[in-house]
Amino acid sequence: MRRTVCIVSPGNLASNPRVLKEADALHGAGYDVTTIACDYTEALREADDEIAAGVPWKVVRVPRSAGEGLASRLARPLAGAVAAIGAAVPPGLAARAYGGPVAALTARACDIRADLYIAHYVAALPAAAAAARRHEALLGFDAEDFHSGEGTGAPGDDLRMRMVEAVERAILPACSHLTAAAPLIGEAYAERYGIGVPLTVLNVFPLSMAPARRAAREGEGLRAYWFSQTIGLDRGLQAFIAAMARTRTPVTLDIRGSNRWGHGDALVALARSLGIGERVRLLPMAPPHEMVRLAAACDIGLSLETEISENRRLCLTNKIFTYLLAGVPVIMSDTPAQRRLAPDLGDAARLVSLADPAAIADALDGLAPVAALEASASAAWRLGRERYNWDREQAVLLGSVAAAFDRRTSAG
Repeated sequence: MRRTVCIVSPGNLASNPRVLKEADALHGAGYDVTTIACDYTEALREADDEIAAGVPWKVVRVPRSAGEGLASRLARPLAGAVAAIGAAVPPGLAARAYGGPVAALTARACDIRADLYIAHYVAALPAAAAAARRHEALLGFDAEDFHSGEGTGAPGDDLRMRMVEAVERAILPACSHLTAAAPLIGEAYAERYGIGVPLTVLNVFPLSMAPARRAAREGEGLRAYWFSQTIGLDRGLQAFIAAMARTRTPVTLDIRGSNRWGHGDALVALARSLGIGERVRLLPMAPPHEMVRLAAACDIGLSLETEISENRRLCLTNKIFTYLLAGVPVIMSDTPAQRRLAPDLGDAARLVSLADPAAIADALDGLAPVAALEASASAAWRLGRERYNWDREQAVLLGSVAAAFDRRTSAG
């Protein structure tokens, strides 16, 4: 019989390409795969419908529970009181206090019999753990971020991060399969919880998404590009816009993502105040499978992570690898994670300090000559095809899952 894997995530399908890649890889390797995902964001529902109709594995979608918010609000003071006296907060209570669809995910996961349950994000951990206990199955976790290091000092963050740590500390040692989206994230988990270092599975994309050929450079100057689901003011874009006003080379910037909070408007206003308002353009959200193609039309891609949280210091986002697969050089801020990666990228990347717009401007001017940009783009194109793609990276995931099953067979 085929082994069965159930992937559990509190996100919408369209908002989590990592889940889609994982499910595709496991299905392609011969596993019977079910994904449990939430149906929470109305704007993504049509995209989720399209994904669910086209994938070869099973999809279970969980609607929002009417009592979810109330349960979280009631759990928070109780969990805080337990933590205040120095006692261990039970993981179920901690998960409810943290928030998210814990109860709904748990109910659905426990209804599905599988040999391995893989959780994504904190709210899915108790659900996958409960299902694994019920069905005497293996448990896995994919750390897309260092979740207990996501606090930014905002009100309530201290309690939320303590709840995350309570969940992770109670459940992660039971995991037979552990992966992380960046080396420093895996190392941080190992150090905090005394577990083995999770294997790194980078946020790369399939070669099938790559353009057939590199886009030709058009006109003078440099076309810079940044994308995310939501435009924010903590993503390093202000420093880049300040640098644009200092360059000798005309630089334009396309910013793609939801402007629901008006942060994109604030960035355009900043550009106007610097006399370059016409060079910054806001673009609408686009489906994840279009990101590589859209990035390929630009000259440089931006991965300007700030150090607003411990997680941001440690993460390697999918932006970097989207640009490489598109054959586009990357401007990266010098966070510890990106600083470690930079030597491997060589001429395909430039590492800059967000505290020094003048140095960013110098880096941009250094890339502007045709020969310099051609060398960087060629390096990015080569790295995307030879190293940083899902066709290669999925072997790490499949090896980890196979090893988990092998260990169980040997032990039993």
